[in-house]
Amino acid sequence: MQGILTLLLLSTGAISWWCLQDPSRKERLMLKPYAVKHNNEWYRILTHGFIHADTTHLFFNLFVLWQFGGAVENRLAAGQAEQGIALPGNYTFLMLYFGGLLIASIPAMYKHNDNPGYASLGASGAVSAVLMAYILCFPTAKLLLFFIVPMPAFLAGALFFAYESYMNRAGGTRIAHDAHLWGAAYGVAFTFASDSGTMERLLSAIQMVF
Repeated sequence: MQGILTLLLLSTGAISWWCLQDPSRKERLMLKPYAVKHNNEWYRILTHGFIHADTTHLFFNLFVLWQFGGAVENRLAAGQAEQGIALPGNYTFLMLYFGGLLIASIPAMYKHNDNPGYASLGASGAVSAVLMAYILCFPTAKLLLFFIVPMPAFLAGALFFAYESYMNRAGGTRIAHDAHLWGAAYGVAFTFASDSGTMERLLSAIQMVF
């Protein structure tokens, strides 16, 4: 496993677990748009990605990151080498991951910057970016919908956007579906920008199925 991915997994797991032992620690690191705007606590835009609501939330994000992160880092590095770009693959992966985390914070910052009662947490926006990068890097890979139904990765990606968009419009949950959408959209844009073979792979995958 790549060193940078291992570091992300270990640091996120350790900090999340540390904060689960004491809610006051979690409070200090959560994304609170009101505190960011009115108290200049900008660090929260980054730190909220290292804490989670509970062990299930933490496990799911770390599992997805572990499952797809290494392959994405390798493919991005290979794509850059093919284009003659010298930036190391692990730095590119960091740009994907933390870019997704920051971009996923935009909806909350826009909608809740004057709401002192709003707070969010979790690495889901960054993980969504990595997941979408994997889907575009390996569009014909088989993914299991609900861990049961096999389908091509690109089709699973389309269903992801459809589901998250529907849930975001429906509301009524405590999940920040808009953060998932923005993080995923960043992952799509980043992959197209950093790997020139993305469109060719995607079109080829679609033609194979349809």
